[in-house]
Amino acid sequence: EIDAIKPSAVIVIKANDTVMYASFEDNPSAEAFKDMLNTAGKITLGMSDYGGFEKVGELPWELPSNDKEFTAKPGDLILYEGNKITIYYGENTWNFTKLASIGNKTGEELKDILGDGDVTVNFWIEWGG
Repeated sequence: EIDAIKPSAVIVIKANDTVMYASFEDNPSAEAFKDMLNTAGKITLGMSDYGGFEKVGELPWELPSNDKEFTAKPGDLILYEGNKITIYYGENTWNFTKLASIGNKTGEELKDILGDGDVTVNFWIEWGG
C-alpha cells in the first residue's frame, strides 16, 4: 500500500504590495476557512485598525467558531464573532478562534506592512506537496 502525500495549503495574504504566508491551525474553523477560500479562489477585504493591536475586516460568510481564551500575538489570524477576521500586530487576551499564523514577521513589521488606517487585504490559498 502506498502512502499518498497529502498536499498542504498555506494562506497567501497580500497587503500594500507585500505578500505574506500563513499556516493554518488544526481546528474545524480553520478547515472551514480553507474550504471557503478554496471555493472562492480569492477574497478581498477592507480592514481597519481596532484597539491599537489588530486590523479587522468582515468576511463575506460566517464560519464556525471554536472560541477559547488565549493571548493572540503578532501574526495571528483570528476569527471573531464568526464573521470577522483579524490580523494581529500586537497582543490581546480574549475568547476567540485562531485560524492561522503568519511566520517570520514581528509586530512592527506587520504594522508597517498593514499601514495606518484602512487597508485592502487579499487572501487566497496556495497548495504545496
